[in-house]
Amino acid sequence: MFDVLRQIIRIGIVSEPPPKAADEDVVVVRLQQQILATLGRALTIRHVDAGSCNACELEAHALMNPYYNIEGVGIKFVASPRHADALLVTGPVTKHMAIALVRTYDATPDPKLVVAVGDCGCTGGIFGESYASLGRVGNVIPVDVEIPGCPPTPTALLSGILAAITARPPEARRDDARGDDDAQTGEPPQP
Repeated sequence: MFDVLRQIIRIGIVSEPPPKAADEDVVVVRLQQQILATLGRALTIRHVDAGSCNACELEAHALMNPYYNIEGVGIKFVASPRHADALLVTGPVTKHMAIALVRTYDATPDPKLVVAVGDCGCTGGIFGESYASLGRVGNVIPVDVEIPGCPPTPTALLSGILAAITARPPEARRDDARGDDDAQTGEPPQP
């Protein structure tokens, strides 16, 4: 073992650092500034599986690996909708998950964003509307951005999340899509 250590000390580092894109740091700084300008803090996302085949989940989990490192730009996944700024919903909404999805949407504090992921989340996919499925996410809750693909790549997911932030900032988000009259006055709805 000491021979190996001596050899390592004698030879030194053999590999070279990976090549870095010239404007990679500029893009990261720009994304961080956009998130901070829009939200004033890190973007927190709650993932909801409304009945998917888990292909979209695998791609969403890839966002957290060191290659994509979304936490480095100020985006992180949280375990509770009460701590979330956005919902990332995958799969067609099954009839059994509809109530849970609506409760999760209601538990997410305003302003909030909703991102529908995958062909199933955007259109209902091959499942469509049936005896067991309500179809796309937009049939159950209002959706801000749809990310098509079966499954969408991690890059497409990241682009869609950032499009949700830039296209429709959470401050402008109201429940007017659900038909609440009190949302336009800015007052909380009466029970």
